[in-house]
Amino acid sequence: MGRRFRWLWAAYAVSAYGSGLGFGALPLIAVVALHAGPVQVSALAAVGPAVGALIALPLGPWVDRRRKRPVLIATDLIRAAVLLTIPAAYALGRLGFAQLLVVSAVVAGAKITFGAAGGAYLRSIVRRDDLLAANARFESTNWSAIAVGPPLGGAAVGMFGPVATVLLDACSYLLSALGITAIGGREEAPRGPANRPRAGELLDGWRHILGHPGLRALYLNQLLVAGLIMATEPLLAVLLLGELGFAPWQYGLAFAVPCVGGLFGSRLAPRAVRRYGRHRVLRAAGTLRAVWLIGLALVRPGPLGLATVIAVELAVVVSMSLFNPVLATYRLEHIPEDRVARTLTAWSIGSGAAVALLSALGGLLAEAVGARTAIAAAGLLILVSPPLLRTEVLRDRGGKTFDQIRHRRA
Repeated sequence: MGRRFRWLWAAYAVSAYGSGLGFGALPLIAVVALHAGPVQVSALAAVGPAVGALIALPLGPWVDRRRKRPVLIATDLIRAAVLLTIPAAYALGRLGFAQLLVVSAVVAGAKITFGAAGGAYLRSIVRRDDLLAANARFESTNWSAIAVGPPLGGAAVGMFGPVATVLLDACSYLLSALGITAIGGREEAPRGPANRPRAGELLDGWRHILGHPGLRALYLNQLLVAGLIMATEPLLAVLLLGELGFAPWQYGLAFAVPCVGGLFGSRLAPRAVRRYGRHRVLRAAGTLRAVWLIGLALVRPGPLGLATVIAVELAVVVSMSLFNPVLATYRLEHIPEDRVARTLTAWSIGSGAAVALLSALGGLLAEAVGARTAIAAAGLLILVSPPLLRTEVLRDRGGKTFDQIRHRRA
């Protein structure tokens, strides 16, 4: 796929592994260094990303009017700079909870903007026939980073203190910025005037998603599935570590081992699409990632219970890693060239809001009826998601691809 893609992939991999090492670092620092309570930790998990989404919202139309590579470099440097303030303040004895909130918000906003600009830039440097293979490589990188990053990050915290992984994460963003800089060459400027975005353009991303039958079906499906899967994670922690008495290392093992399945599913995606067609893969993998969740409500104590969690999580991860790169490719192919960033920004903001809302509702339900019953309810509710992925909607009949749109304009 060429030199430019290799540098982009390498830069992404470095930052992904840095984020894996720093997974959960801010809540950990809040608890260990600042002695924060549950309310403050919950606020850090909810308020930071919410404010970050508000920061990213007006940047979508702005990014569409700019060259994407400078935006990628700038968002990497911003994340590195704000993260470096944490070890600096910690060393000086000036670290406070308000600073963690600000850092969380800025990092969240920069992450959304980076993802939007990165999707647009990827489409400009990779041929349409190679988009699925490119997205599959990014997906496999994500799962490998999740598999090895948190255990290594935990070891680093144990050896060097609570801010060690934040420092490593900041350095990874600096290396990512260097990698994107090394791509070189001149990026073609977007068409149209680089004027200020209008207020009405802030909702353009959602207008395009909801106005396109295929994207609308995938979006609603993604909101429901991702929100419910993520909402069960804290409930499962309560069930395993509290009610069933699993050791922390067993809990970590139950989530680390299944991530290896992400490598298998993501590498299988291009081959499956070539053999069965994209719409069939989306429907089959979208169905499979929903049917397994109910199994987590059946977990019992002991080795058999641990094996049950690993088996269910493995099935979910394989299905998700097969579905995600195909979804990412379909999405890029059905967004007009002049609104890629704002559409991807809208998609990320909606997904984050769904996770936050369903996680909050899951916590309230667990408080009332118990973690196991709340997990079972999520497992039953997620079963309404597969019918959204009707084959006829995903056959590219519901909307033109970006190549067809560009050809019509020409």
